[in-house]
Amino acid sequence: MEVTVSIPDKFIPVSGFGGDISRQMLEAYAIESYRQEKMSLGQLAELLDLSIDEANAFLKERNIPLNYGLDDLNEDIRAVQSF
Repeated sequence: MEVTVSIPDKFIPVSGFGGDISRQMLEAYAIESYRQEKMSLGQLAELLDLSIDEANAFLKERNIPLNYGLDDLNEDIRAVQSF
């Protein structure tokens, strides 16, 4: 699905939006979806055409904590112990 959003010019500041506004909106959508746990790290990476490492760096640069809880830690521990 492709979504098109129209934002009136008066809501877009003349300065402060350097670069590609469409990309910035896509990144904002990806960040918020990730924060709300509606999107995984892998999905965020795919949407933004990044590797997992690049997606981690992208989130870190923006001070977005990883969605990694106690259940994830326990699952990782079990996986390591199975070797």
